[in-house]
Amino acid sequence: MLGKRNEIDQLADQQWDLLVIGGGITGAGVMLEAARRGLKVLLVEQRDYAWGTSSRSSKMVHGGLRYIAQGDVKLTRHSLLERERLLKELPGLVERATYLFPLRKGVFPGRWPMKAVLWLYDFLAGIRDHRYLSLQQVKERAPALNTDGLTGAMCYTDALTDDCRLVMRTLLEATRHGGVAENYLQVTSVAREEQGFSVSLHDLVSDQKRTVQAKQVVNATGAWADRFSGSEARVRPLRGSHLFVDPERLPVSDCLTVMHPEDGRPVFVFPWEGVTCVGTTDLDHPQDMDIEASASNQEVEYLLTLINSQFPGRAISREDVFATIAGVRPVIASGKGGDPSKERRDHAVWGDNGVVTVSGGKLTTFRLIALDALLATGLISEGEHRKGQKTKAAMYSKLEAAPPAVDEFLHANQDDDDFFDWLLEQEAVQHLDDLMLRRTRLGLTRPQAGVAVLERRREQIKAALGWDDERWEKELSRYLDIHQQFYGVPVAPVVDNRKAG
Repeated sequence: MLGKRNEIDQLADQQWDLLVIGGGITGAGVMLEAARRGLKVLLVEQRDYAWGTSSRSSKMVHGGLRYIAQGDVKLTRHSLLERERLLKELPGLVERATYLFPLRKGVFPGRWPMKAVLWLYDFLAGIRDHRYLSLQQVKERAPALNTDGLTGAMCYTDALTDDCRLVMRTLLEATRHGGVAENYLQVTSVAREEQGFSVSLHDLVSDQKRTVQAKQVVNATGAWADRFSGSEARVRPLRGSHLFVDPERLPVSDCLTVMHPEDGRPVFVFPWEGVTCVGTTDLDHPQDMDIEASASNQEVEYLLTLINSQFPGRAISREDVFATIAGVRPVIASGKGGDPSKERRDHAVWGDNGVVTVSGGKLTTFRLIALDALLATGLISEGEHRKGQKTKAAMYSKLEAAPPAVDEFLHANQDDDDFFDWLLEQEAVQHLDDLMLRRTRLGLTRPQAGVAVLERRREQIKAALGWDDERWEKELSRYLDIHQQFYGVPVAPVVDNRKAG
């Protein structure tokens, strides 16, 4: 499993077939596909697993209706087939969810254009799962929804997941096949040599530095991909932010796709892990990538405006928001600039001086992205690549020793004793933010950053991780500072309405 940390000397003493840089869903997918084929693979992540975009997505395993509208039917089809695969293989962790697209008089798209798109959507997925809901049916399912001009809704299904748990589950499966993964292990340089690569590593836990040898290197660092690619910059970092709202103040039972009143962009409002999630935004992110992304005041206002236009009787304010998240999407730049929402979401694989870089793409298609990256390294043949794309063989097998919550989300057990024991022993928790923001989502879905949970589990956590009181206080301070800076709700600016005298 991931629990016991390997000494950096142990890693340096081995010859690796493949070294994967990046512990998000793409890197985890590359590691799993390589390990399943018997390759000796090491994955390293300079922060925590899923620390970047892979814990901050919209939590959706979906084909993407808007990609059809953009003419990208191929991406939609691949995504839908992968969605159906994950629904079958990881029930409980990837779950089918009902989506409602409210229809309003005089607002595009209307009932018949949406019906045509949804027919194609289901056809590509190989299912038939959409229908029209009358105005009365919509009122019954979403009683707080604004009824101005409302004529009904189109109903269809997609899937939801806990993106970070999906990454961890993929890493756990990869280690079952013999792969090795380490978090807080930073790559400082990659040098091409006659027989492969020499990769310099800095262990941020032990503060030791060593060099490891690998035949091939895959740079799967997402929005950070340009740092190791050795080529000209190709990634356009785009920020997407979400709000986690008190479910008693904004209860929803279905995923609602609603249009923002200011720009007409679709925004999702959906139930997730016991709270209501609202997002996302789509903005260029010119900030320093070494600083954790956070939702801006303008983004919070944008999403609150959306909520209160669609649910006018709720009067949702910042006080009703438990937490925020902001992720930076690694979108492959078209070079045209313009509207971020119109950039394509395809992935790209390219190489320079032997290092294979992979970036872009969707959470849903991570398996296909991984196969493309392995093909580019030469570690699999074109025939094996084609076979892998078409295979119906299962990626995941049951983890016999794991508690049920490891394969679940939207569950009430993320604060369960057995689950907590497993996380602390088997999933490489190094800091409290790893535990509260990624292994569980208690820091996002409980008020006051989930401090009540930490107080109750203080001795359990200390004992499992070998912390004394001094280390506990330091970790608690670190976690609360991170939460306030990057996951909290920005303080609304004070508006001075006094007239100049």
